[in-house]
Amino acid sequence: MTIVANTVPLPADWRDFFTLTKPRVMTLVIFTAICGLLAAPGSIHPVLGFTAILAIAMGAGGSAALNHWWEADLDAGMKRTANRPLPGGRMRREDARDFGLFLSGVSLLVMGVAIGWLAAAMLAVAIFYYAVVYTMWLKPRTPQNIVIGGGSGAFPPLIGWIAVTGEVTAMPVLLFAIIFMWTPPHFWALALFMKSDYAKVGIPMMPVVAGERSTRRQILAYTVLLAPVAIAPWAIGGTSWVYGSVAAVLSLLFLALAVPVGIRTRSDVDTMTPEKTLFRFSIYYLFVLFAALVADRVLAAQGLIGPGMLAGVGA
Repeated sequence: MTIVANTVPLPADWRDFFTLTKPRVMTLVIFTAICGLLAAPGSIHPVLGFTAILAIAMGAGGSAALNHWWEADLDAGMKRTANRPLPGGRMRREDARDFGLFLSGVSLLVMGVAIGWLAAAMLAVAIFYYAVVYTMWLKPRTPQNIVIGGGSGAFPPLIGWIAVTGEVTAMPVLLFAIIFMWTPPHFWALALFMKSDYAKVGIPMMPVVAGERSTRRQILAYTVLLAPVAIAPWAIGGTSWVYGSVAAVLSLLFLALAVPVGIRTRSDVDTMTPEKTLFRFSIYYLFVLFAALVADRVLAAQGLIGPGMLAGVGA
């Protein structure tokens, strides 16, 4: 790896280290992990629940810092990332690496000792998946990087569920699958209007390698595939009609927004309104879907709806 342009780093402050954890991504990680924890059958002491979420957040932040360390040169070449702490010259690369390793190591230790080693093992896989499998191997080599690498962001609700139950069952696997299938249409919608940045630094994102038309078709295809996966928790009896109806409506809206993106042949960055709308909606989609999962669990626990996952499907 070559040295980024600014070779005399300025003193980094806490905000630069915080930036290394990718706080915007962290918000989604923490939210889905909390939802997995709250939706799981059984209960967990609030202190232990907080500890589990903290460990997941630290693990995600650590792997994000390692991503910054490894991709500093690539970030320097893209407008969207050029002012990050490393390409901006505010931090040494080895400091970012050490920070990432420290956060990752502490997160695994905390999770293992306080919650359990199965949850810690899953967290270790998630960290390795993002920092090594996705960042170092898939992203620079294949346009399928987002498809395969999507698993890294799908672990938080699974780990949150395991923190409560201590086991892997059908429901948390479905939560993993929802995020896994959601990632390609979500990220490729962004990649369509960030295509020039990825091409500039040689990252083989789908729009760069396969072209816009193929990417658009695949966005539509994955959106179609996402719908039954999102509804599956209700279909197997793991939730009530509350979650099922929300999942169905959200998935129909997602599909309605994906169709105009999928049928377009080509457009320039200034006319990418459908793509930008789809990208923004995809974020709300995941937040509302997982919030509905928790609401379903709370309503069932209060006896206000059918038992759903309390009946044992997710236990």
